[in-house]
Parts: sequence; structure tokens; C-alpha cells
Amino acid sequence: MIDLDALVAQDARHDWTVPEAQALLAAPFMDLLYAAQRVHRRHFDANRVQISTLLSIKTGGCPEDCAYCPQSVHFDTGLEGERLMPLAEVAAAARRAREAGATRFCMGAAWRRPTDRNLDRVIDMIGVVREAGMESCVTLGMLSEPQAQRLAEAGLDYYNHNLDTSPEYYGQIISTRSYQDRLETLAHVREAGINVCCGGIIGMGEGEQDRAGLLVALANLPAHPESVPINQLVAVQGTPLAGQAPPDPLEFVRVIAAARIMFPRSWVRLSAGRNDMSDEQQALCFLAGANSIFYGERLLTTDNPVADADAALFQRLGVQAAEHAAPAPA
Repeated sequence: MIDLDALVAQDARHDWTVPEAQALLAAPFMDLLYAAQRVHRRHFDANRVQISTLLSIKTGGCPEDCAYCPQSVHFDTGLEGERLMPLAEVAAAARRAREAGATRFCMGAAWRRPTDRNLDRVIDMIGVVREAGMESCVTLGMLSEPQAQRLAEAGLDYYNHNLDTSPEYYGQIISTRSYQDRLETLAHVREAGINVCCGGIIGMGEGEQDRAGLLVALANLPAHPESVPINQLVAVQGTPLAGQAPPDPLEFVRVIAAARIMFPRSWVRLSAGRNDMSDEQQALCFLAGANSIFYGERLLTTDNPVADADAALFQRLGVQAAEHAAPAPA
């Protein structure tokens, strides 16, 4: 049996083991949620949730073969490739997101890595997001050290680059980019002084050991990601994972709770897959320590709950949007 009281009392650690994380995930459900809620309340307001909006600024045509992704050129999902979105459209979308209550505006482009010319245009987009009064975040694929530095100089707040799953299971999901490639991009981002947004996907056929391995890989980074998105697989027709059954709802909640305990000061984002979750499951995730969501009807190319539905759920739970994206003092 793992000592949950001891875990609640500690601060951020970088020496987790997979067996220890497995024991955490296997703890009695009520005890696990109680421990996670205690950690959560020590660092955050338990009734406030940070709201982000995600926009696909360049859709489809990605050369990577990530088995979950409808944007890959390797799979026939009926998705038409698009050029990089015009700056004016991004600016208008950012203003709408701000008016809807978002404090962070995230932009995703389906690239293996951006060219320097593409980066010039993304830097202009970062500028209009900042002008709209929001934090900026981008996910563009792999970055070189000079590219990360350019984004930092442009004022980028967050860079998203997920590990997706455990190092051991990774090869079952992706063959065109190594785990080390991802770690190197994260290192470039961190060294440039940009906040890191990094998490993974649950429900891709991985076992409990792989879920523990993902959390350990994230927790044992030199610094914890400031934002940890936990996604539930959206099984898109045409991808290799199209027939994958969704994870047990309570098992998903366990991952959220474990993430909150292992990343006490990070924003834990209830990310993709919310459209397939009941209000009750989402409420349990918030109780387990999730305190960030994507707000809006689309997440890149997949559906997300409409804003009105999220607002209604927040009202039922007595939850309010966080006014800023900073954790409570320790």
C-alpha cells in the first residue's frame, strides 16, 4: 500500500519510479481522490478552472504517422489539407476567444517541424494573440534550439509538445519520430525560457504500467511542465486506432488524480475526449484536481463540448473561470 498522506505532504519530486506510480494509480478510489483534492487545494483555488482555446492554424498534410491523428498523410480520414491560416482570421478568433472567457490561446500546425519562413508567420500570430490580452501557446512539432529562442524573443508563453505515452509503448503508436526527439524539443523550449505544456493520451490500448510510465517520464523531467494536458483518445475513423474502445471512466479519473499528486503546482488540463465524457465524469475529474480545459466547439479537427454546455456545467458545480493562469501561493 502506498502512503498517500506522505505523498500529500511532499512537494514536487523528480525521482518517481514506475512501480510507485502504479501503486498510486491502484490506490482505493476514494482515498486517491481525497489525497489529490488535498494537494490541489494547497496550491490552487479548487473552484476555479483555467480556460484555453485551441485553433488549428494549419490543418492536415502532416508527414508523421501518429496512430491517433487524423491529420497524418499516412491515413485516409477524409480530412482535406489546408494552408496556414491568414493573420486576420487568427486575430479575429483570438478576440472571440477572449470575449468568451479564455485566458490562453493555443495554435496548432500540422508540421513535423516548422521552416524558418513558417516561423516568421507564426511569430506574427503570437503578436496578435498578445494584443488580444491573452497568453499564447503554439504546437508546431519539433523545434531546433535557435527556433525555440526566436519564439521566446517573440514573447511566446507556452509551447505544447506531448510525450503521448510511456517510452516502452511509444513505438506501438509512432515510428516517424523518436521519444528522444520529443525530449530534445522540450529541452530546447525549457532552455529558451518558455513554459512547457506536455502530457499524453489515455485509451490507445496501453496498459496501466504504460500510464504510470507516461506520468513518471513527465514527472522526472528536469522541471515539471507548467501545463499537463491529459487527453482521452478520440478514435477517428481511418486511423489505426479507430476501433479502440474508450478507457473505463473511473480509470481515467485515476490518471487525473495521480497527475495532480505528481505535479502539485502544474495546471492539469482535462483535454481532448471531453465530448465523450458525461458531466459526472468531468465533475470527478475536477474533484481529482483537473483545473484547466479547452473551451470551444473544436479541438484542431475533433469535436469538443459547445461553450454553452461548459458554462452550464460550471454553473451546476459552482465553478468559475480562473482570471489568470498562475497557481496559488504554496
